[in-house]
Amino acid sequence: MRSLLFVPGDSERKLEKSLTCGADVLLVDLEDSVALDAKPRARETAAAFLGAAGQHAGRPRLYVRVNALDTGETDADLDAVMRAAPDGIMLPKSISGMDVQHLCAKLAVHEAEHGLADGATRIIVVATETAASVFNLGTYAGASPRLAGLTWGAEDLSADLGSLGNRTADGRYSGPFWLARNLCLFGAVAADVAPVDTVFTNFRDMDGLRAEALEALNDGFTGKMAIHPAQVPVINEVFTPSPDEIAKARRIFEAFAAAGNPGVVGLDGEMLDRPHLRRAEKILARAGSTAGD
Repeated sequence: MRSLLFVPGDSERKLEKSLTCGADVLLVDLEDSVALDAKPRARETAAAFLGAAGQHAGRPRLYVRVNALDTGETDADLDAVMRAAPDGIMLPKSISGMDVQHLCAKLAVHEAEHGLADGATRIIVVATETAASVFNLGTYAGASPRLAGLTWGAEDLSADLGSLGNRTADGRYSGPFWLARNLCLFGAVAADVAPVDTVFTNFRDMDGLRAEALEALNDGFTGKMAIHPAQVPVINEVFTPSPDEIAKARRIFEAFAAAGNPGVVGLDGEMLDRPHLRRAEKILARAGSTAGD
């Protein structure tokens, strides 16, 4: 998952256009981008889109961002969209791994009702949107085999904290939000799921987007969410390993394999240990590659 694009669930036009934008995942949104009185119609629009788009060859993965568990809207969202067999659900404002387990129970019932394979519907969690949630980022490890990724959010967290803003004068996130970002990364890696960076809200500033994406990549994030189709190519470029990176990673992997997977190997006059191997494996995974193909 390099690029994950939010698309309002009540806009047929934007949903249709999003299929060809190059995003790896479309996040059909029933939450923040849809007004309360528009949610019933948005559910039907989203379900119709999922049913039709699911038949397209080469389509992106289709996730639905439902409304948070404490809103009273989640069940109506799932009732509408699960019959269309989305690839996954994005859970916003999650407090801990217990919320994932709660959602899992709901999904299992819907899968059984609609003849879907048990566990087929994956989950991505927005895990930092309240102050309480930041203290629980270590609880997602082992929460569910359905869990595919953790991401973080600054806007709702800012509202919860009562912050006047979430960025400093130079455009970087301020301390509380940088902490939430970094803990989300740790929580995702600890849970062995994809760490996904949050949105860059200024969709006209491609240089700013690229800089933030490169910093996220450097720190260990494997993808980034987008709020506009124009952001997708930049995100895909940043999070796609170059041919040279892939070739080097493959050589490292093969060197360890040929030596019987020891603790240390020599390659091109350099001594490489197990962390080098782990980084190489992650590069190959990001490239959608396997060492043997």
